[in-house]
Amino acid sequence: MSASVTFKGDPVALAGPELKAGDKAPDFALQAIDLSEVTLASDAGSARIVAVVPSLDTSVCSKETKRFNDAAKSDASLNVYAVSCDLPFAQKRWCAAEGVENVKALSDHRTAAFGEAYGVKITGGPLDRVLCRAVFVIGPDDTLKHVEYCSEIAEEPNYDAAFAAAKG
Repeated sequence: MSASVTFKGDPVALAGPELKAGDKAPDFALQAIDLSEVTLASDAGSARIVAVVPSLDTSVCSKETKRFNDAAKSDASLNVYAVSCDLPFAQKRWCAAEGVENVKALSDHRTAAFGEAYGVKITGGPLDRVLCRAVFVIGPDDTLKHVEYCSEIAEEPNYDAAFAAAKG
């Protein structure tokens, strides 16, 4: 079963399962801005906040990623990923322009396999093949400690819940 998500009030279809806290985090292979591959094992043994956004180049996604960047800047123990289907070149340009240095921008553009495994890949409509807004906190044991599929893509996530889960 997929999460129930809307974009400006209209329902969107999502490919993949709706994950829950307590589930094992699905493995992934995403592309970083230096074109290297990042997997679930890349930061094994540490908590990770995975902030999924439709595109870094939109106002809400930009604001969200900067908020996570500020949190990671003030707490070096936070490993934060911002995942979108934006090309790594665009992610790199955006991060440089916005001064985002504490969040690892990762791209699912090659296969969209992350989007399907995490139940965030939009299918059909104007946002076809874009990822919906969601936050996953993966514990050091690779178990999901917090899962939030934002019910409205155009709205920000619950930052406090994500930070609390990452600390817990």
